[in-house]
Amino acid sequence: MNKIILDTNVLFSGLYSANGASYKILGLLAAGKLHTVISTPLLFEYEDILKRNQTLLQLANDDCEVILDNVCSFSRHQKVYFLWRPFLPDPKDDLVLELAVAAGVPTIVTHNLKDFTRVGQFGIEAITPKTLLERLP
Repeated sequence: MNKIILDTNVLFSGLYSANGASYKILGLLAAGKLHTVISTPLLFEYEDILKRNQTLLQLANDDCEVILDNVCSFSRHQKVYFLWRPFLPDPKDDLVLELAVAAGVPTIVTHNLKDFTRVGQFGIEAITPKTLLERLP
């Protein structure tokens, strides 16, 4: 398992605290030891969460742009042509599922497993950051 879709809450958690699995995953992505796929809608969601929480994350505007640029540099971009909405309880989660399907990525890493219970119908598994780290060699 080397390709994942990173849910927004994992990006936020990794930037908020350097003590958890989410932070370690961001480090693995930046080092090229793990790979993620993004879409334009997911990138916009990342931007929204960073800018809405700038104070909490102690980020300047330039910091947000640098983070997003870095995410783009270590991610593969995937266009999404088919929408499955509404399928999951939260439309923002649907865009994560749609990306996983379009990119053929079998794993979504999220803290909100309950919101992704139906993704198995697409051959996709939602796991926590901790579970991902436990499965890595």
